[in-house]
Amino acid sequence: MLKKLFGFGKEEKVVKIDQEEIVAPLEGKLVKIEDVPDPTFAQKMMGDGFAIEPTEGLVTSPINGEIVQVFPTKHAIGIKSEGGMEILIHIGLETVSMKGEGFTTFIKEGDKVKVGDRLVEFSLDLVKEKAASTVTPVIITNGDIVSELIKENVTDVNRGTTKVLQVKLK
Repeated sequence: MLKKLFGFGKEEKVVKIDQEEIVAPLEGKLVKIEDVPDPTFAQKMMGDGFAIEPTEGLVTSPINGEIVQVFPTKHAIGIKSEGGMEILIHIGLETVSMKGEGFTTFIKEGDKVKVGDRLVEFSLDLVKEKAASTVTPVIITNGDIVSELIKENVTDVNRGTTKVLQVKLK
């Protein structure tokens, strides 16, 4: 009786998401992952994805999901999508050595985010001066849950709106 009255014992319905899209988290030019000037990313050692040569220093969420990691140096963010994809946004190359200088985060681990929410602002000029490159990889780090990755044929991308990847999940 109590179970019926108060809803105890109800099974929650879990909706399986079988497809998601990833939009550009930055303004700029799309770079094929194979063309990133760093073998860890170019050889897809961390996973498949894309990169952007940014024209401004603002990173927004490319998906709806939850922040699972904010690196102490603020140069990289991990997000888990509603469908379970784990996405790494790595601002620039060799930026860990900047120790957070020029980076401001607007999120923390556990925060829920929607497409277009502000994640990080950074000084593009400082990254140009102190890092190996401003190219920013966006990687799906748990590719084992992906059944198909469809890369859009785009060059110029707008943060929060340009669809870059269509991802079919297993």
